[in-house]
Order: sequence, then structure tokens, then C-alpha cells
Amino acid sequence: MWAVRRASSSIEKQLFMTRGSQICYAASEISSQCLKGHNDGLKGGSNVISHRPLTFRGFQIASHGFLRLFMESRSFSSQAGAKSSGEEDSNSDDGFSELESSSATEAIQEANKVDESVSEHELPEEDLDGEDVEAPQELELSDTETEVSKRKSPRKRVSSALFNAIVAAPALSVSKIMDKWVEGNDVTRAEVAAAMLNLRKRRLYGRALQLSEWLESKKQLTFTDRDYASRVDLIAKVRGLKKAEDYIGMIPKSFRGEVVYRTLLANCVAESDVKKSEQIFNKMKDLELPLTCFAYNQLLFLYKKTDKRKIADVLLLMEKENVKPSLFTYKTLIDAKGQCNDISGMEQIVGTMKAEGIEPDISVKSILAKHYVSGGLNEKAENVLKEMEGGDINENRWACRSLLPLYAALGKADEVGRIWQVCESNPRLDECVAAVEAWGKLHNIKEAEAVFDKMAAKRPTLSSKHYSVLLRIYANHKMLSKGKDLVKRMADSGCRIGPLTWDALVKLYVEAGEVEKADSILHKAAEQNQLRPMINSYLVIMEQYAKRGDIHNTEKMLHKMRQAGYVSRISQYQCLIRAYINAKAPCYGIAERIKADNVFPNKGLATMLSQVDAFKKTPVSDLLD
Repeated sequence: MWAVRRASSSIEKQLFMTRGSQICYAASEISSQCLKGHNDGLKGGSNVISHRPLTFRGFQIASHGFLRLFMESRSFSSQAGAKSSGEEDSNSDDGFSELESSSATEAIQEANKVDESVSEHELPEEDLDGEDVEAPQELELSDTETEVSKRKSPRKRVSSALFNAIVAAPALSVSKIMDKWVEGNDVTRAEVAAAMLNLRKRRLYGRALQLSEWLESKKQLTFTDRDYASRVDLIAKVRGLKKAEDYIGMIPKSFRGEVVYRTLLANCVAESDVKKSEQIFNKMKDLELPLTCFAYNQLLFLYKKTDKRKIADVLLLMEKENVKPSLFTYKTLIDAKGQCNDISGMEQIVGTMKAEGIEPDISVKSILAKHYVSGGLNEKAENVLKEMEGGDINENRWACRSLLPLYAALGKADEVGRIWQVCESNPRLDECVAAVEAWGKLHNIKEAEAVFDKMAAKRPTLSSKHYSVLLRIYANHKMLSKGKDLVKRMADSGCRIGPLTWDALVKLYVEAGEVEKADSILHKAAEQNQLRPMINSYLVIMEQYAKRGDIHNTEKMLHKMRQAGYVSRISQYQCLIRAYINAKAPCYGIAERIKADNVFPNKGLATMLSQVDAFKKTPVSDLLD
């Protein structure tokens, strides 16, 4: 049982309330179909977790449970006039999507990159030379890969002769490399696992997939359920969700279990595909596969990004099925509360977590500090940062990476300097990145460049991820000339340029007022590379066109996002309608388009829809009629 303190007010009185708009939603009610027999769960996908305001009528078994605490701690109320954690505009009620453009708190979000990947695994940053938009998602490593990952030191790489052979011949297909490899080497599971782990860390998913396909076709290894799950993960990343789902149908039935389906679920969540995620969850339910905390965490993470009102439905199911929350569950809920400026609710969840015997780790404390800063509670934020430092920051060196950007968010240049002094004599790359970001947030370009030069001297072959940190600083400060020079330096060093760099370049040119040039860069990048650009790259350009009232180009950017495989969201339609409003033009059929994309309008979007309704009635039109 989840023993927690009983909240004071009755559950029937709890509302999802946005005080500024005085619009109240009832907290939550799981459909009666979900509570019957074999069909428990999110049966029926989005039809069960309704898009409409939900009412909550007397769920008695939750009266002392975790759900009750979550619902009663002011729910997702936002303080009147207060800005949330920077991911939605003032009239948006639907949750705080990572797609929303940010303003006042963008610096905090950028600086404090808390792990919000779908996976609950982490890889050391110095090994991440890839360009993927999201954090690494080692969802379902094979058994041997997992063992190798656990055995290795967090400061050292796993050596692999097979991996070296694969990356040494980029022009050759992996199958040809492997055909040559087996002539003088044994293909052991340990060697394959180490190679696969290194390929994944560097986001070389295409090569990892080729290796997996060769191993299966040549029957070099006996595949387990986790090997098949690893393949599903790679296919989803390289070829998309549809191909990954098709592959599951080809897996021997005895291996088509929970670990395979939850891997597909996590990839659906990574794509923010709500409909497909709910379908996969329901399929797991129908197949009577065990639904672990991992699967529920995927839905919590998804709804934190897309529709926070559904979080209560997931918690209700977890409590009903007696699934105990993990550390990742608490992280997600704490962050969701913080994003809504519900500081007391956030603190109550932390208290519940401690009562359950789970102590906040460094990432939880970082989340707390981030939201304290966002809410203007600087004293509380400083107290958390002191906790993170511990008695001696030299002994807690691992906390420096998180402390640097958080002190910068507080505007404390002296503290940033003090923490950097601890690292400066022998800095790790992730500490350098954090320091560059911190000095950039403090508008100290000279110090940011000095740290970057130190990082470059430490490791001449920097990845584009490291260059992109300084490039973003130049973009934020409209330093176009320096940004161009840095990109040339990247190219001269042989650095691979991908989505992070494209995004920084787009912002660089947009901030310089050259929107068409930014559009051209993004278009060429999407055409010439297999990796898709970040959705933020499209949105930044789309917002500029919308401000101009340029309907044609705003529609074009929405179309390009769809071509890239991004799911339609409220933020995109808000931007599109803003273009029509600024152009003073009616937007025919927009409501039908939104409905067709399974997007439920929030208050802000509904207000905007009324402004572009070509057939709306006015006092004058009534007289003329």
C-alpha cells in the first residue's frame, strides 16, 4: 500500500483550476468501462481518457492513497498572473509542452537539462558524440549489453575491437565489415554487446541496426527477448514506429512479451504520439502482459508533455493495480507540479517520496531548484543548492555540473565562479559544457569563450553538441559574425553537423532578422541528411512568419513538420491561427482540421478560433440578416 498523509479537503471538491481564467475542470474520473474485469486500464485509448473536462465521483479506495495526495495538493492550479515554468503562453491551459516557445525561463530550462528521456538509464556525457534531439534511450539492451553497461566505470568507455572496426570503415556496410571480421575473429556475445553499446552511445543507430540484422540472419547469436526488444528500439529510431510494430509481428511468439511491447511503447512516447502510445498500452493489457511501473511511467511522462489532466487517470490505474511508484514516477510528478507553479503540491510529493523511503537524488533536487527559481523563490532555491553541495563541494564534485547553470539562473556570478574553480584544474567535458552555458546565461561571453577554449584544448575532437552550446550563446546575443566563424571552425575540424547545430544556426539567423536564410538552412539540412531537424527549429521559424501575418509560409512550416513525422500539437495550431489573426484573414475549416488531428482545443486556442471564425455572428451581422 502507498501509505501517505491524508489531505484535509474532500476529494469531491478538488478541481483542475486556472485561477486567471476562472475555468475549472473536475479533477478526474476513470471511465466505468476501465474498472470492469479484463478490460481494466486505458481501454479505448483517447476515448477513455477523455479530452473533455473530467469529473471525479467518489473513488473510495483512493481516500488514503497516493492519488489523493496528488489530486488534493491544489492539483494543477496556477497562481493568478504567474508564469509557469516557461513552456506555455499565458492563455494556454492544456499542459506545458516542450514544444511551446519559452521566454522568461528559457535560460533555466536550457541550463538545467534534467534527464527527461523516456528511458530511466543515463550514459556519461563525455561519450555522447551524436546529434539526436533527445537524451539516450537505452530502453531494452540485451542481457549482455546490460551487464557490460553496469560493470563499466561511469568515467571510462567500454573498449571494443569490433566497434573500432565498424567505425573505421564508414563507407562499407556493416554486413561486409562483419563478413571480413569473422574470418579471423570469434563473434562473442560480450564483444557484440560492447560494440552495440558504443554504437548506441554515439547515436549510430543505423549501424547498430545493421549489426543486429547481420547477427540474426547469420545465426551468430541465439536471440533472447531482450535482443528482439533492442532490435525493435533500433528500428523505431531508424525507420519509424510503423516498421517497428511490423517487425514485432515477425518475432517468434514465445519472445513477443512485455519487454518487447514496452520498448515500442517507450518509442511511441518519445515521439509524443498519444494515440499510438495508448493503443500499445491497451494491446499489452489485452495480451495479458504484466504492466510494470516502467509502462505506467511512459504514460506519465507522455501526459506531462501533452495533457496533464490525464496524469490522474494513470495514477488511478497504478493504485488500482497496486503498482508502486518508482523514483522516476516521483520525478515526473514533481516536475509536472513545478511546471504548473504548484510549489506546495510539488513539496508534498517530495514529502510523500521521503515517507516511502525514497530519498531525492541530484536530479530531483535540480528539478526543485529549477522550479523555485522559476517561481521567484530564490531563498528556497539557494537552500536546495547548498544541500546539493553537501558539506564539501570538493568531495561532491559530481554535483558541479548541475550547480553551475542553477547558480547562473539565480544570477549569482560569484557562485558560478566558485563552483567552476573546483573544476577548472581538471574539468570534465560535461562540467565545461555546464560552465559555458552558465557564463552565457550571465551574459559573460568572454568567460564562456575561455571555458570553451579550455574544453577544446582538452579534447581537440569535440562533437557538434559541444560547439552548439557556444553557438546558442552567440545566437541569444545576436552575434552573427562570431556564430558564422564558429560554424566554419566546426567544419574545418571535421565535426559532424546535425540537428543541434541546425537548431542553433536557425536561431542565430532568426535573432539576426534573417528568417528566410534560417528557413533555407533548415530546408537544406532536412533534404541532405537522414536525421530529422528538431521540432523547435521549425517552430522558431514558424513563429516569425506568424508574427508577420505570412499565412503561406506559416502553413508551409506546419506541413514540413508533418513531413518530418512530428505529431500535431496545440502550440502549432496556436502559431498558425496567430498568422491568420495578424493577416486579418478568416481561417476556413480550421476547427475541422484540429479535430482531424485529434487535438483538443484549450481555452487559449478556443479563444483564437473564435477570432478567425468566418461565420461568427456579431450584433451588426444580426441586424443585417
